[in-house]
Amino acid sequence: MPVEPLSQKEIEDRLAELPGWSLDGDRIARTYRLASHFAATAMVVHIARTQEELDHHSDLTLGYNTVSLTVHTHSAGGAVTEKDFELARRVEALAPGHGAS
Repeated sequence: MPVEPLSQKEIEDRLAELPGWSLDGDRIARTYRLASHFAATAMVVHIARTQEELDHHSDLTLGYNTVSLTVHTHSAGGAVTEKDFELARRVEALAPGHGAS
């Protein structure tokens, strides 16, 4: 079943429910700050496992004490879809366990 792009209003409504997330061009994005590089690395591994479970992957960047994600749906022509928000919600749920803010 094809994944449909969300309208601008649908994107804005979903972003309102995810503080810290924003629209960055044709993607949704968020950067988390963590206490150390090791904590950031552990969070990246956790996100990677979640992405595998969902079979939906973001651009994921590890910094010294930061983790950044940008995500859109390739199979929908690079548009933002519900799949992107499902991944964002899952990352939001795991972030506190890593001390991310």
